[in-house]
Amino acid sequence: MVNREVSGAHYGLRAWLAQRLTAIVMFLYTLVAAGLLMASPTLDYAAWRALFAPQWMKLATLLALLSLYLHAWVGMRNIFMDYVKHGGLRLALYALVIAALVVYAAWAAQILWSI
Repeated sequence: MVNREVSGAHYGLRAWLAQRLTAIVMFLYTLVAAGLLMASPTLDYAAWRALFAPQWMKLATLLALLSLYLHAWVGMRNIFMDYVKHGGLRLALYALVIAALVVYAAWAAQILWSI
């Protein structure tokens, strides 16, 4: 029998909850985007530009992308914790993934607000 001492740690509850909440945000965004795309009579550049022109759509898209990045971070962190045993390598991989996700987020914001 394992006797765990209560230390205030949540043993992954926050990460688990973050993945579930971000999955819900991404699912709802997918439903909205798919509905808007199906309602559009044409799918040319002008239609795509008009779809992402309203401020609410830019914010919804940014929220969905930030949810995707957080979802990816939690997943990658769990993979690294489970399979990368060397602490220095794990830290380097964490830093690499975080840097990539921050760059992706900045790039997405730049694209969204350039429309």
